[in-house]
Amino acid sequence: MSSSNPLRDAQDRRLPRIAGPSGLVIFGVTGDLSRKKLMPAVYDLANRGLLPPGFSLIGFARRQWADEDFAQVVHDAVKEHARTPFREEVWQQLVNGCRFVQGDFDDDAAFETLKETIHELDKAQGTGGNFAFYLSVPPKFFPTVVQQLKKHGLAEQTENSWRRAVIEKPFGHDLKSAQELNRIVHDVFPTEAVFRIDHYLGKETVQNILALRFANTLFEPIWNRSYVDHVQITMAEDIGIGGRAGYYDGIGAARDVIQNHLLQLLALTAMEEPASFDADALVAEKTKVLGAVRLPKDLGKETVRGQYAAGWQGGEKVLGYLEEEGIDPRSKTDTYAAIKLEIDNRRWAGVPFYLRTGKRLGRRVTEIAVVFQRAPHSPFDDTATEELGQNALVIRVQPDEGVTLRFGSKVPGTQMEVRDVSMDFAYGESFTESSPEAYERLILDVLLGDANLFPRLKEVELSWQILDPIEEYWDKHGKPAQYPAGTWGPVEADEMLARDGRSWRRP
Repeated sequence: MSSSNPLRDAQDRRLPRIAGPSGLVIFGVTGDLSRKKLMPAVYDLANRGLLPPGFSLIGFARRQWADEDFAQVVHDAVKEHARTPFREEVWQQLVNGCRFVQGDFDDDAAFETLKETIHELDKAQGTGGNFAFYLSVPPKFFPTVVQQLKKHGLAEQTENSWRRAVIEKPFGHDLKSAQELNRIVHDVFPTEAVFRIDHYLGKETVQNILALRFANTLFEPIWNRSYVDHVQITMAEDIGIGGRAGYYDGIGAARDVIQNHLLQLLALTAMEEPASFDADALVAEKTKVLGAVRLPKDLGKETVRGQYAAGWQGGEKVLGYLEEEGIDPRSKTDTYAAIKLEIDNRRWAGVPFYLRTGKRLGRRVTEIAVVFQRAPHSPFDDTATEELGQNALVIRVQPDEGVTLRFGSKVPGTQMEVRDVSMDFAYGESFTESSPEAYERLILDVLLGDANLFPRLKEVELSWQILDPIEEYWDKHGKPAQYPAGTWGPVEADEMLARDGRSWRRP
């Protein structure tokens, strides 16, 4: 009978990782993100046994709530939005550590109350002084909150305890503002204590890009310029801006999605194999790729921005962007953006990466499509392959997570006719356990101090260096192209690919 190896068992990735004594402070706890994502994620982690028994949750906002009021808000959010079933015993354990602090972000007395609340929870719940501060607030409040944390000694770490800051995107609105924001944050928290949340990186399907590429010998030999024709990365939404006019106008699709989500997906798709999957090794390879990205010479022809006009979506007549409540009718903010990028290295030289995102498009979908070159020689008659497209590997990030491989197969019959078929892997069909929400994984990683899935400062800066020249060009040249709601974007985007002899996929 073989004895188990304790070191190997401790490193076994199949065993659940459980957070040690700790707590979470959410600034802006009354917002949609907190109610729909953060509080349900905390409950789901507790329900899965991944939080310590004394875990504590502190809400900080202007509302005049007592602890009981806050507990009821958490309860309602969990009941409505949690992924896992509601269990009373889990809730009772969680509610013991729920506290609320009322105040403005510049209110010194409120931050002193927060300090006292943390000390009280250290004693009552055994949190050990370990707290993460989640800034679920508009970016303009980041400097105020982190400076208040410093002023009141809340960011101080000891040998036996930690303090961490969690920052939601956007990380600035250009390179200069991102660098200033990072300067302010790093003046208070050391680099390893700052966690920038890009929730896309917490999705199982995004992490599966790494497994697909580096755990299989099937794909890596053809994952290069010798076999790949081009790559399309799409994040399409079928909704408009809703009630986010105040946030969205002046930011737009490119800053909101391409600068973070899509460039991160590009980096994971194109990077070289890391030496390991720890944070430093992953960041090293991603920054190499982002540093090798080259903008097109003609930004007028190789980038497109658009705004949705009135149209039909899901059988309903919907307003155009300029008609939405709170939007300046002269606004030039893009609700659609498409750009062509190339990566100037040996693996990808000459392979275009087309990135697009937009609101009020045909359907909600996020995918990465690696489209392969056509066979260099075909023994078939043209008529036999007229319905055959290019081979493609499509990684579906949302909503129906999985991977599709498209290739040619003979049609049954006496004639030789080849047509596209698809081989499909769906997460929901292949695994009995449902995928955790991205915020579950990311909040747990923050509490564990695992920075694998969080963009570092250099990645953020490189992403802005890619996007800033495009935004500057758009600011100087005309208005966004219009496209009817419910379509797949402006015709100019189709023309951009048509000039290269290609076309956008219709997911």
